Amino acid sequence: MLSCLMAFVDIFVGNGTFVDREVYQLWLGGYSAEDAAHVLHKRGILQQYGATLDMLLSDIQDHYRTYTMIERYLKIPHRLDTQLAFQISPDTQVMMIERYYTFDPVVVREILGKKLSSRDRNCLDDISEKTMIPLKSCRRQFDNIKRVFKHVEELKGSLIENIKMAFQLSDDLSRQYAAIVFMANNRFETTKKKLAYLTFADFICCANLMIQNWSCTYIDNQATSEDVDVGIEKDFLIGLREVKSLSDKENLEKYKMFVMKAVAGKLSPKASHHLENNFKTLSKTLVNVAYGLNHNKELRDLFVDLVEHFVEPCKQAGWSRTDVKTFLKSYQETASLLVYFRTRQNTFKVWQRYLSTIISCIIQLYHD
Repeated sequence: MLSCLMAFVDIFVGNGTFVDREVYQLWLGGYSAEDAAHVLHKRGILQQYGATLDMLLSDIQDHYRTYTMIERYLKIPHRLDTQLAFQISPDTQVMMIERYYTFDPVVVREILGKKLSSRDRNCLDDISEKTMIPLKSCRRQFDNIKRVFKHVEELKGSLIENIKMAFQLSDDLSRQYAAIVFMANNRFETTKKKLAYLTFADFICCANLMIQNWSCTYIDNQATSEDVDVGIEKDFLIGLREVKSLSDKENLEKYKMFVMKAVAGKLSPKASHHLENNFKTLSKTLVNVAYGLNHNKELRDLFVDLVEHFVEPCKQAGWSRTDVKTFLKSYQETASLLVYFRTRQNTFKVWQRYLSTIISCIIQLYHD
C-alpha cells in the first residue's frame, strides 16, 4: 500500500513598506536620485553591500517613487494612519511625519516676515542659493509653513495644541510652528538690515514668550477655548494704553530715582553713567513699545524698535548683557513703588505682564 503524504503550506502575501531612513532624509533634503546615490557612495555603502552604483541608483529611484506617492498623506497626516495603499508601522509613520515637517532654521529665518504668497514661493531660488539648501527642500518647507498657517489661523483654543493635533507633531516642533504662525499672523518685520544679526532661534524664543504671556490663552487670564490664539489679547492691549502716563515728567523722575537707587553699585561704570543720562530715553522706549502694540504698524516694527532704540544705544555705550539684565530687573521690580500704580492695580498687572515678556525678549536680542 502506498501512503500519500499531503503537505500544507501557509502562504502570506503582504505589501509592507520599507522606509530607508537615510534615503528618506536625502529625499526630504531635495537631493535628486543621482545626487543621493553619490552621497551614499561617499559614505561607503557600495563597499558595505558589494553593490554597483547603478544598482544603488535603481534602489534609490524605487524608494523615491514610494515617498512621492506617500507624500500626499504626509500633507494631511491623520490620513496616513487610515490609508490602505501602504502598510507602514506606527513608529515609522511618526518618524516620517516628524521629519517631513522638520525644517532648516536658516531657511525659515529667510521666510520669516514674508506673506507666504505664491509670489514669495517663486522667489525661493534666492533663499536656496543663499542657504545652500536645495530648492526642492526650500519649497517643501515653505509649503509646510503655509499649510500649517492656513489650517490653524482661525481655529479657537491653544495654537500649539491645534498644530500638534492637526499635524501629529512633537511638542517641540509644534511649539516652533506656533511661533512661526504667530510671527506670520502679526506680520512682524524681520528683514531690515539692522535685524540681520538675529537668528531664527531669537525670533522663535520671543514669539513663544508672546504666545505664552500676551495671547488669549495666557495662563492667568479668563480666556476660554472660544478664543483665537494667533494674536495678542485685546483686553491686554487696551490695558497697555494706560501706561502712556509713565512718560509724564513726574512719573519719569520718580521712576528714575527708584531704579538708580536699586542698581547702585551693580552696574559697570559705563552702563551706570549712560543710564544716569539716558534713563528717560530708555524708559520712554519701553513705554512707547507697549503703547504701540495697539497699532498694526508699531506692532509689526516691534523688533526694529527694540533693536534701534534700546539694544543699539546700550551696545554703543558699552553695556554688557549682565548690565542689561540688572537694569531691566530693577526697572520691573521698582514699578510697584510708583504712586501711579498703587491706585491702578489692574494697570500695574498689565505692566508687569508686558515687562516680563519684553525684558526676556530684549535679553534674547542682546548679543554680546
